[in-house]
Amino acid sequence: MELRTTDERPMTAGVNKSLSNGQSADLIIKNAKVITCDVHGSIHRAISVKNGRIFAVGNEDPVSETTNSKTQVIDAREAAVIPGMIDGHAHLDREGLKHVFPSLAGCKSIDDILQTIEALVKDAEAGDWIVTMPIGEPPFYFDVPNNLKEKRLPTRWELDKVSCNNPVYIRPIWGFWSHIQPLNSIANSKALEEAGLNQIPKNCPNNIKFEIDNATGEPNGIIHEMTFMPIAELLWFQKMKRFSHDNRVQGIKDAMRTYNASGTTSVFEEHGCAQEVIDAWKAVNRNGDATVRGSLIYSPSWLFAEKKDFSGAIERWAEDLSGMKGSGDDYLRIGGIFGDLGVDPDAAARLAAAPYTGWAGFNYDSGIPSENMHEFLMSAAINKVRVSAIWMTMLPYFEAVNEKFSIKEQRWIIGHLGCATPEEIKRLANIGVTMTAHTNRYILKNGHAIIQDLGPERENNLCPLKSILEQGNTYWIG
Repeated sequence: MELRTTDERPMTAGVNKSLSNGQSADLIIKNAKVITCDVHGSIHRAISVKNGRIFAVGNEDPVSETTNSKTQVIDAREAAVIPGMIDGHAHLDREGLKHVFPSLAGCKSIDDILQTIEALVKDAEAGDWIVTMPIGEPPFYFDVPNNLKEKRLPTRWELDKVSCNNPVYIRPIWGFWSHIQPLNSIANSKALEEAGLNQIPKNCPNNIKFEIDNATGEPNGIIHEMTFMPIAELLWFQKMKRFSHDNRVQGIKDAMRTYNASGTTSVFEEHGCAQEVIDAWKAVNRNGDATVRGSLIYSPSWLFAEKKDFSGAIERWAEDLSGMKGSGDDYLRIGGIFGDLGVDPDAAARLAAAPYTGWAGFNYDSGIPSENMHEFLMSAAINKVRVSAIWMTMLPYFEAVNEKFSIKEQRWIIGHLGCATPEEIKRLANIGVTMTAHTNRYILKNGHAIIQDLGPERENNLCPLKSILEQGNTYWIG
């Protein structure tokens, strides 16, 4: 961000006199290190705000001239003041949900886990579900079960020892926290009984494996899922406690405080939000509790709700989703729609819980068959509905639409920037596609594996942020 005076010269010192014009600020922060992030790397001592916007920046005495008796004055005590950061792929709602269910963090053995569950049972009524967060240490839950003394997971019968009258379910992780498979969950005998899982179900997806006890031939309560998005809890454990609307509302408020603490003041939810998450955001905003500005993309449900009516749905939603701003106000805007190529083979199983989305917060059936993608995108372009996608496989489809309707002004999105070749970067620039990065996944967690696949000669294709920016007409959020 570059702060400028009205004559467009970089503001490097003093107060913006042309803006002050005898007016007074609502807020002044003094005795600070105001890091402007302008082209000169300027650092100042004070900043003032009026009507929610920067009013003046510079040394303390000149900036103080913009105050009056009603101005709130904060002494920063030499703390840094920076422009608010924008998270371009947030999933903010998930952060606050991490505290809804009791944590097993700190458990170093099966006995530790049993003691935690036993304490939860004592505070519950007979028959109440006991549902916990996953085994392991947040936020990534690495190295499970090797983090336990026994180097294995507890079985249903071990859980039964401390909870014979209460169903117990230890949830799996949301797989994208660690990007390691399988996801592991555990149910005690009462939970398996209520879920109808005393034996392996006939409708069991191929990527779910129930561990079997060698002596009895029965499931031992441990469930492995070779996926990153849990299926079992949505398909079978529908009687257990779930995230309620109130949980989601409170979770968003809690997450906003966490984001604020790290200097993040705005988020862009490019992956799309299901209606239950949008409703929670609206409730937070309606009550005046929002401290993070949210720009949301809508996540459609083509199999459960819309029955593959791609163009018809776009026409119905166009008024609320069209244009760059969509619908909403300065703290919450909903504009644009998520588009994904291909149908998740597990979507039908996960839709057993629809419209509930669990951890996801987006609809599992938002993918579109390749033969219908052009129809969907053309309808979006005609109705000026911004499209957000997360895979480079969408680039040729975007290009085909751009031949008839310029999408540059609408700033369509391909996010999750993982790998892009120089040729793909040029093509992105040619049609003005906005890019967002996902370095947390593609560098921090999976970078070492991706580099092995790419080979050292192509390692610059991994999250090529500099190359993206150097194209000039390819935009960047994040």
